[in-house]
Amino acid sequence: MSRAELSVFIRSLGVHAPDRKLTNTELSAMVETSDEWIKSRSGISERRIAGAGENPSDMGAQAAAKALARAGLTPADIDLLIVATMTPDVPFPSTACLLQAKLGLRRDIPCFDISAACSGFVYALQVGTDMLRSGNYRRALVIGAEKLSSVVDWQDRATCVLFGDGAGAAILETTATPDVGVLGNLLGADGVNAELLHCVAGGSAQPASEQTLRDRQHFLRMNGKEVFKLAVRVMADSCERVLKGCGKHSDDVAWFIPHQANIRIVEAVADQLQVGLDRFPINLDRYGNTSAASIPLALEEAWTAGRIKHGDLVLLVAFGAGLTWGATLLRWHEPSP
Repeated sequence: MSRAELSVFIRSLGVHAPDRKLTNTELSAMVETSDEWIKSRSGISERRIAGAGENPSDMGAQAAAKALARAGLTPADIDLLIVATMTPDVPFPSTACLLQAKLGLRRDIPCFDISAACSGFVYALQVGTDMLRSGNYRRALVIGAEKLSSVVDWQDRATCVLFGDGAGAAILETTATPDVGVLGNLLGADGVNAELLHCVAGGSAQPASEQTLRDRQHFLRMNGKEVFKLAVRVMADSCERVLKGCGKHSDDVAWFIPHQANIRIVEAVADQLQVGLDRFPINLDRYGNTSAASIPLALEEAWTAGRIKHGDLVLLVAFGAGLTWGATLLRWHEPSP
């Protein structure tokens, strides 16, 4: 079957979030903040925090196992593994290779990480889709897994209130059915603005040292005001461009699944697209910003709740450090048993 004849759709989803919930009230005992202050600026009420021994590969394995079980598949059925993360278990090997071993996937398949921060899942979807359309693979496991609590400065109230941990997994599969699954996608980046959301130390440019530890340079740093403005503009533009490329309009879309960073960003994007907020499933109030895990967590929740139906147009859109952004338009496909 040729590349042009293949459609790629999401056959199954699975998610995992740590058991521990950190509420705004609990945070107010750690830094100078309050439940009202956090909610009014972000919409977040609580977030999940992973334990000391609970790593992105562990959370990703839990999410993937659920997706496999729902699809009635085994690890042997997976031909490709892509993990989106900005908080890998270790600098190397890849978290994907660690996950391959934990899941018991075949030992001859390609496994690799993608680092695009909060846009990571959308990036991984496009890479996975294109690799499946090559005809060399049948099924791909795409995972977004993050332990942001490990890179958050818990003394910085501007950032520590925003982030949480979790993982989401999607099984991509090819089909000869036309006009289903991934209809179009768009990715972009602007490295000129990299310092708006970054981590200074820990890489080869500034390896860990006593000085970098004293200066707290291993934690996430963000210019929230500038990130907000760019996020709204680029997310709205990405939606419009991918819809135009597919010959669709925002009115055709049943559900917009945005990166769950901040309710004010989502509201502003909805306003620019002239779309009601009721078509944007929101769960950031309970999870906070989980970066690459954000979209699969929200997508799975909407799907399992029965909100997303067969044939619906679903638009995923994200923005993250890099700066990166991306959008993917799907026609939701539920294959016959």
